[in-house]
Amino acid sequence: MDFRGKVALVTGGGSGIGHCTCVAFAVAGARVVVVDIDEEQGLSSLEKIREAGGEAEFCRADVSRPEEVQNYVKKTIDVYGRIDVFFNNAGVEGGVAPLTEYPDEVFDRVIGVNLKGAFLGLKHVLRVMVNQQFGNIINCSSVSGMRGAPGLCAYVASKHAIIGLTRVAAAEVAKQSIRVNAICPGPIDTRMMESIIRLSNPGNRNEALSRNPSGRFGAPEEVAQVVLFLASDESSYIHGAVIPIDGGRTAI
Repeated sequence: MDFRGKVALVTGGGSGIGHCTCVAFAVAGARVVVVDIDEEQGLSSLEKIREAGGEAEFCRADVSRPEEVQNYVKKTIDVYGRIDVFFNNAGVEGGVAPLTEYPDEVFDRVIGVNLKGAFLGLKHVLRVMVNQQFGNIINCSSVSGMRGAPGLCAYVASKHAIIGLTRVAAAEVAKQSIRVNAICPGPIDTRMMESIIRLSNPGNRNEALSRNPSGRFGAPEEVAQVVLFLASDESSYIHGAVIPIDGGRTAI
């Protein structure tokens, strides 16, 4: 997949799936804008991209704040003049607790980052893409957006809602040469997955593995390759889709 001459904007690009996707886009020739609230991690992604011979910029942003979302979109346009691909990926897991005991402030934070952040990204990036009359958006939901997960009410609610936003956006812009899809990663070997295991079932990684038909966690690089496929012309008739990347988790 060749992204030479293209500009890819990635939120949550400092770690996990976002980091691997930034590097993959750069290796495929894209100019990348890495967005993350953690400056140290974001700059680390920038360094990896440049070590691989890629071109990139970093923008620190809290995606739950409208003015900071507008700023990362503006910086991308100021530096590169266009946005070809937007991987709307930033997210947090929040705490793990029964719904009746879930802290209000944690719920608000998870919804703010995962759902409001995704909404704001769509809102402001789509304005650019509508003006361009081209673009490609991949939203990061989760298998938790397709099923329940006890103890993760805020995360599950936010990821279900991202699928809804994806379908609304896809219906609104289909005739403007803009495609919008969602991916639903399952258990992926990242810090977030380790955090969920630690909070919900301390020390029992093997039990989490046993619930997956593939018998293993996915690698973030495997998710990155699906994102690149959806961002490429090879997937030109895939629009409004919700694609699990889960080793068979949603098959059972």
